[in-house]
Amino acid sequence: MILLDHRLDRTLVIGAPPAAVFRYFTDPARWAAWWGAGSTIDPRPGGRVFVRYPEGTEASGEIVEIDAPNVIVFTYGYATGKPVPPGGSRVTIRLEPVARGTRLHLVHEFADAPVRDEHVQGWRYQLSLFANVVANEVHGDVGALVDAWFTMWSDSDAASRLARLSALAVPAVRMHDRFSSVEGLDELTRHIGAAQRFMPGLRLQRDGTARHCQGVVVAEWTAAGPDGQSRGRGTNVFILAADGKVESVTGFWN
Repeated sequence: MILLDHRLDRTLVIGAPPAAVFRYFTDPARWAAWWGAGSTIDPRPGGRVFVRYPEGTEASGEIVEIDAPNVIVFTYGYATGKPVPPGGSRVTIRLEPVARGTRLHLVHEFADAPVRDEHVQGWRYQLSLFANVVANEVHGDVGALVDAWFTMWSDSDAASRLARLSALAVPAVRMHDRFSSVEGLDELTRHIGAAQRFMPGLRLQRDGTARHCQGVVVAEWTAAGPDGQSRGRGTNVFILAADGKVESVTGFWN
């Protein structure tokens, strides 16, 4: 038996529920979306784990334990036998729910300390990719979310506006810009109504592509008057909760 006395630990929080994160360990297509084309996983004890890195390096192992959506344990080694032979190391990934989504804790156990050290940056990079892949799926079409947010600002009916806002945002949603410092669905609904009273007919629309990274969305906008002419431009930064709803918005006028 190989003694795996040297361990690499990494922890990060992913802005998604544990079930959404764990399905990347049970769905071969999602596993490949993380690791690269040709990678696959058979999600059962004894099932094969296979990784084909973009430059052609291949690694494989088998699942030792799997308990959705909490833990997966698998062996890991390279087809070449170097620096880790097939079955020569063990990876344990545990998930736990936290306020911001899911805390992922990875432990990779090795027989040799120098080999462990070679994998530190690799896991730093791969888990960063993983966080982005999961967030991209969970948050889906952020352009549609931003458009719905801007359209809601033109809804003159308070009850309808509140219903739209409730569908888009968390109850304690926060809005900050040069004219806003409000928190909560009711307060923001009333604030938007006041904006309509003092700037009648003003409409906001997205300008260009909304950019998204791990639950943070940046969107340029144009404010147009009733005549369709631009009255101003700016940028909004949206922070999304793990369930995909808007948690906070900070607006910048250009």
